[in-house]
Amino acid sequence: MASTGLDVPTFGVEEELLLVEESTGEPFMESAAVAHVAKTLGLDLDLELTPCQIETATPILDSMADLRRHLVESRNKAGAAAREMGGRVLAAGVPPIVGERQPVSKTDRYQRIAQNFGIIAAEQGVCGCHVHVAVPDRARAIEVSNSLRPWLPVLVALTANSAIHRSSDTGYSSWRTMLWSRWPSAGAPPHLASVEEYDAATARLLEVGAALDEGLIYWDVRPSSNFPTIEVRVSDVPATVDETVLYATLVRALVMTALADGPPAAARAISSDDIRVAKWRAARDGLTGECPDLLSGSMVSVRAAVDGMLAHIAPALDALGERAAVDDALDTLFRRGNGAMQQRQVFQRCGALAVVEHVAARTLDADTLR
Repeated sequence: MASTGLDVPTFGVEEELLLVEESTGEPFMESAAVAHVAKTLGLDLDLELTPCQIETATPILDSMADLRRHLVESRNKAGAAAREMGGRVLAAGVPPIVGERQPVSKTDRYQRIAQNFGIIAAEQGVCGCHVHVAVPDRARAIEVSNSLRPWLPVLVALTANSAIHRSSDTGYSSWRTMLWSRWPSAGAPPHLASVEEYDAATARLLEVGAALDEGLIYWDVRPSSNFPTIEVRVSDVPATVDETVLYATLVRALVMTALADGPPAAARAISSDDIRVAKWRAARDGLTGECPDLLSGSMVSVRAAVDGMLAHIAPALDALGERAAVDDALDTLFRRGNGAMQQRQVFQRCGALAVVEHVAARTLDADTLR
């Protein structure tokens, strides 16, 4: 590892995964039963808002190699538990095929959420990936949040993995981003000058009922309410283990850069509306086309936007010893396509059920970017 003077924080990753029926590909509403079987295999799964979802969580980690090992193990054990119950596990932002049932998991909290937010809460299987990175305190976490805001659309474009939904091509690479934006507490956080401003903004969301508790502050970046971490939750769950490792590496490097350098000077002027529009473009086009460069105000290719982010975080990637691995992974991703691009290619040839088969295979394939 190169000596750069940057602190290297610990981190952890949560992946939300979709359960589908083996024969039909429709959402499989048996998360509690799958979690029970998984526990016998040594894997603890969390239940999510809808019973066709499960969530895996790594321990606190130091290295990307450890992350990869944990993700391979957790995806494989979750897949084995689902198969025992007659289902499959998919790493996809939304289900390619949707059934008629729209139940909400039967916990008191999830039932209260359903009563308050109606059909938004019953949307089947909207799955993301959350990266937690250690920060010294809440004040620094808010500085990091300000610094990460310009890069949120780039992260959406890279990880887009929800092109096919309701057996149709949505016209978007990340349809999950569009569905998730309906939550009143979702989207990019505002630029906040202090912990007091953060507390006032979140208190307002709670006061008007846009969130029932701090766990429903669904901003793309937020200080954790339970741990000394910043949580980045803008991404679809990536299609493969290697893509999740790439995403987590980029997020960790962005946080390290923010802790070392503070927010870019131009970041303060970026409005939440500008980020919303840029995220819409990223959600629509994914890796293809152009997107707004929020720091310069110009339209650039997605590859140029990614290269700009890499230049910004280069010292952090060097401190992690991951620059070459990230360069190789990105070259492969742009050459082969991310989850959304591959979903669309399979759908055009063979239809929605073939997309389910393809996604299921990639979910458990540990060597897709090698």
